[in-house]
Amino acid sequence: MKPLVSILIPAFNAQEWIADTIKSAMDQTWPRKEIIVVDDGSRDRTLPIACQFASKEVSVVTQANQGPSAARNRALSICQGDYVQWLDADDLMAPDKIARQMEALDHGAGKRMLLSSAWGWFMYRLYRAKFVPTALWCDLSPVEWLLRKMGQNLQMQTATWLVSREQTEAAGPWNTQLSVNNDGEYFCRVLLASDGTRFIPEAKVFYRMSDFRRVSHIGRSKRKMEDLFLAMQLHISYLRSVEDTERVRAVCIKYLQDWLHTFYPERLDIVRQAEQLAATLGGRLEVPRLSWKYAWIQKSFGWPLAKRARILMPRFRWSVIRSWDKALSRFDNRDLRANAESAFSMRMS
Repeated sequence: MKPLVSILIPAFNAQEWIADTIKSAMDQTWPRKEIIVVDDGSRDRTLPIACQFASKEVSVVTQANQGPSAARNRALSICQGDYVQWLDADDLMAPDKIARQMEALDHGAGKRMLLSSAWGWFMYRLYRAKFVPTALWCDLSPVEWLLRKMGQNLQMQTATWLVSREQTEAAGPWNTQLSVNNDGEYFCRVLLASDGTRFIPEAKVFYRMSDFRRVSHIGRSKRKMEDLFLAMQLHISYLRSVEDTERVRAVCIKYLQDWLHTFYPERLDIVRQAEQLAATLGGRLEVPRLSWKYAWIQKSFGWPLAKRARILMPRFRWSVIRSWDKALSRFDNRDLRANAESAFSMRMS
């Protein structure tokens, strides 16, 4: 009998996307699967929309709002799968994503091997998804993967991973204390419980880039800054727990330096903690530097205004691009409906 794969979908105020995401899970060609949707106290129509798909294969549960990590832990406590597939409520998978990764088991990948896949980002038009390979898109040992992730400021999207039950149990639950970078922290633990990563390029995930209100956006939130620094400290401790060499310490110092601008100048207390941590690693941090686009604002008006511009200008640009992509997607949908109606008319005539 083929292994059972649990597709776990935490959802909060995702009424615009949840139906497509559930369909993406249902359309997986892997024959043995269960789909669990956990509504985390949504205030929109996410729950009733998800309930329309409830069946023997699709379970929908709800709970009071506790955050994405708590919703994932709830889904994890319910699932029965031999493998776990995480899927955020606005993302999609190619129909053969899981099947292609499971094929790796027939080619020598054991249950301790962490399976990853390619991912591309899009807004509204799926066919415009951009797949940009990085240094993580290959087979790597746990240490090498973490060195590349932290040293080059890279990421793998949550849905790219397919995790065995053995690895999932070894990693433990999601950290509900973290409001940001909870996925990065969690998969560090999963990675350290593995024999390394096996990258399956033919398997594909589609990551929807929504607006700046998404939970991962930090902005000027003091709480999120604190949580981010805690996650960074955990990343460093995890890496050093498996290798504490000069190259590891150098990457950890660079990791702190690359993210220092997030805390400066609003949270100088966190900046001092980062400097102290860098000192224990044998290095020192420099005052963050702004790119030329914002450096002149800093020189003329000071750091706070320059930091504000650095947050708001990309947000405005992203909003314009997103609105344009949404408008074009409506034209695409209109053309599809027109073609379908025309084809229907021709068949009837």
